[in-house]
Amino acid sequence: MADASSYTPPKVWQWDMESGGKWASTNRPIAGATHEKELPVGEHPHQLYSLATPNGVKVTVLLEELLALGKSDAEYDAWLIKIGDGDQFGGGFVAINPNSKIPALLDMSTSPPTRVFESGAILLYLAEKFDALVPTEPSARAECLSWLFWQMGSAPYLGGGFGHFYHYAPYPMEYPIDRFAMEVKRQLDVLDKNLSNRRYLCGDDYNIADIATYAWYGNLVLNNQYKAAEFLDVTSYTNVVRWATEIQDRPAVQRGRRVNKNSGPEELRVPNRHSASDLD
Repeated sequence: MADASSYTPPKVWQWDMESGGKWASTNRPIAGATHEKELPVGEHPHQLYSLATPNGVKVTVLLEELLALGKSDAEYDAWLIKIGDGDQFGGGFVAINPNSKIPALLDMSTSPPTRVFESGAILLYLAEKFDALVPTEPSARAECLSWLFWQMGSAPYLGGGFGHFYHYAPYPMEYPIDRFAMEVKRQLDVLDKNLSNRRYLCGDDYNIADIATYAWYGNLVLNNQYKAAEFLDVTSYTNVVRWATEIQDRPAVQRGRRVNKNSGPEELRVPNRHSASDLD
């Protein structure tokens, strides 16, 4: 372990606008809009404003799964939100999500339109609306929601903690990398043990808990998220790899992963999605 830093916290914290590495311009200690910008609205019942990060992928995968099940009323327009450009701080976006984070959903089929923010809330809202991919039997529902909320509570350690300090921080720091790597590996072990005798997180049936968790931990073990696969020895979590591979092979998952994507191979990018043909 390296020598402890000589840093001493001040009595009152002050914001250093230049700190924070790659995402410094998108992080600030205050809420609210920085500029006025209306959001576009398409013709479908659901208007999604998002980016193909793990949290964004959760929702587009669910919408594509619902359409694959024949739920035609789940049609949606997906509009790209460039968080690096600060689109999430525009007045129109903040009106849907006061927390200025993607994804944000506006359901135009209700009067007045219903806003839903936080990825887990959007998954539950849509699954309940279409009576699909969430159990209704009380014990099974409780198990599903337990894993869904486990993922929502765990992801900040993976993304905001480990991912930030290992991949995005302006320079490597041993203590936070070790601390968050330990927690991420503990979470992977939780999943691996649970999946040792279950096909999916809750048993035999695929549901929104799998979608939410795959978007983060499946991406980590299969797609080298944060370029950390070797560092975290992700292949040792064989049950997680098996589960994630099965989910990633689903056609709706492959489609959903491409929506609101504006990086990577050109043929996989669908920055804005307005019909199924955009993905064909």
